[in-house]
Amino acid sequence: MPNGREKRATSRLSGSREDYVKALYALGGVERVVGTRLLAQRVGVRPPSATLMLRRLARLRLVVLVPGVGARLGAKGRREALRLIRRHRILETFLVRVLGLDWSDCHEDAEILEHHVSDRVLDAIDRLLGTPAFDPHGHPIPDADGHVVVRELIPLEQLAVGVAATIAEIRDEDRGRMAHWEEAGLVPGARVRVRVHRPDDDVFVIDVSGNEIVTGSEGLRGVLVQRGAR
Repeated sequence: MPNGREKRATSRLSGSREDYVKALYALGGVERVVGTRLLAQRVGVRPPSATLMLRRLARLRLVVLVPGVGARLGAKGRREALRLIRRHRILETFLVRVLGLDWSDCHEDAEILEHHVSDRVLDAIDRLLGTPAFDPHGHPIPDADGHVVVRELIPLEQLAVGVAATIAEIRDEDRGRMAHWEEAGLVPGARVRVRVHRPDDDVFVIDVSGNEIVTGSEGLRGVLVQRGAR
């Protein structure tokens, strides 16, 4: 955990700097160097702007620069990323469970709120929710010490025919795709089994909690399952 001085330093990060730290984490910036162009695409800016921001984050010891390539998160940056992810996922859970927003349409609101809600209010929300371990999309919520539950998940399109599994996570931020999955019952906690897979035609026939759907691999991309789990 960061000490008091580090907590004060990271709490002064601007919203745009927080977005870069979170984007680096999402792109695998803990394990590897993320290219500047890829990071710029994720954040929605031009590569020169991303380069300037990475230099600022490096001065704050949040990232480690690799000249001409990109950057990766340092230890301090990883802690900050997990803090931000925790905030976002708690707020998404609050928006869905308490305010009744649809799970496919809460991401952007949580993005706005995460930069402005105080730690005291966030802790109160977490207690109100009963300290949830997962958000509405099945993503694990880091605990207050930055620990994250690790599970062995596979993409639904890679599940062998006849094997039972439970949908564990939905990894997508597109409202339309998530709304389609919700309508089809492809939501966290649903029991699934691939009944038929015709690779040549790219056709899947899937049993979803007793209902049958027919789709292609693109329609399943982003749905992760845990084999045998209930």
